[in-house]
Amino acid sequence: MTVLSDATLVSPVGVVPGGWVALQSGKIAAVGGPERALPRDAEVVDLGGRWLVPGFVDLHVHGGGGQSYCSGEPDAPAAIGALHRTHGTTSALASLATAPLDEMARAASALAPLVEAGALAGIHAEGPFLSPAHAGEQDPAAMIPPDVDALQTLIDACRGHLRVLTLAPELPGALELVKRAVDAGVLVAIGHTGAGYERTLAAIEAGATLATHLFHAQPGPQQREPGAVGALLEHPDVVVQLIADGIHVHDALLAMAFRLCGPERIALVTAAMAAAGSGDGQYQVGPRSVDVRGGVALIEGSGATAGSTLTQDIALRRAVDAGVPLIDAVTALSATPARAIGIADRVGALVPGLAADLLVLGADLEVEEVLVGGSFTMRA
Repeated sequence: MTVLSDATLVSPVGVVPGGWVALQSGKIAAVGGPERALPRDAEVVDLGGRWLVPGFVDLHVHGGGGQSYCSGEPDAPAAIGALHRTHGTTSALASLATAPLDEMARAASALAPLVEAGALAGIHAEGPFLSPAHAGEQDPAAMIPPDVDALQTLIDACRGHLRVLTLAPELPGALELVKRAVDAGVLVAIGHTGAGYERTLAAIEAGATLATHLFHAQPGPQQREPGAVGALLEHPDVVVQLIADGIHVHDALLAMAFRLCGPERIALVTAAMAAAGSGDGQYQVGPRSVDVRGGVALIEGSGATAGSTLTQDIALRRAVDAGVPLIDAVTALSATPARAIGIADRVGALVPGLAADLLVLGADLEVEEVLVGGSFTMRA
C-alpha cells in the first residue's frame, strides 16, 4: 500500500486540507482527513500540501502532439494519449471528425482494439449526420442525412465501442436515428445544428443526453427563439460540453453556464486537434488546411475555428480565472464527464474502489505529477 499524505484533496465531500489517499492494487483503497490516522505499514509519499484531484476525463479530443485519431498512423493514438496525459487527462474518448463513411469506419476499426485494451474510454463520432450550414471545422461535403444503415456501419466498425454520436436533430429522420442509437447503447449528443427550441426538446425526449461544444457551431438564443442552446441549457437531463479556451466560449458565458447548470451538468472538454502541444504551423483537419497562430486554429481562407489546441489543465485554470470555484471546475473535468458516459464506477473521483488515476497540482494549478492506476507516469 502507498499513501499520498499531506494533500489538499478535492473530493466529493469538498476541499480537505491535510488529507490523504491510500492506494493499493491500482485502486483507491481509502481516503481520509487530518483527523484520521494513516494506514500502518504503508509507503508514505508526502505531497507537502499540494492539491490532489482525480484524473481528468475528456469526452471530445481529436488529436494532439502533432497527431490525429483519424490519420490511420499506428503510433498516433499513443502519441495523443501521452501528450494529453501530461496535462492531466487520464481517460478520453477518441473523437472522429466527419469524413466519408468508409474513412470513418476504417478509423474506428483501428481504434476499437485500444478501447478493449483500456487505452481509450470509447469512440465519439462527430457526424456524419450534421448540418452543413453549421459545419464549423467539419467537412460539409462528407455530411449525410440520418441513415440507419450508416449508423450500423459505424457501430459495427467500433466493435460495440461507439460511445457517443453527435448529430443535428433538425435533419429529416434524425429523431428516429436518436432512438436507434440509444437502443444500441450509443449516447447521442446534439451539435453542429441549427435546430430550434422545440425540435431540440424533441431530440432530448427521444433520448439525446449530451450537447457537443455548447455555443459553438449552433446559433445563440433570440428573444422569440431560444434555439438549441436554450433547450440544452435548461434541460436537467442534458450534460453540456464547454471548450474553456476563451476562443470558443467567452469567459462570461462560461461562468454563466456554470451558474445555470451547476457542475453536475457541465463537462469541460478540449476538442483538441493535432496542434495541441505542438505549436503554431500548418495542419490538416480532414481535407481542410488549418493555420494555427498564437494557439488559435483557423480554417485557411475562412477564418472559422478548426477545433482547439486546448489541454484540460489549461481549461481548469481558465475556468477558475473566470470565477468558477475550483471544486466545480474539477467536477466538470472528472466526475461529470465520467458519469455522462457511464464510467463513474471506474474513474472520476477520490472515492475508494475507483481507479487510482490522480493528479498532483501545484499552487498555480499546474500539473506536477500524474498517476495512472496508482503508478506515477510523470513526476515533478
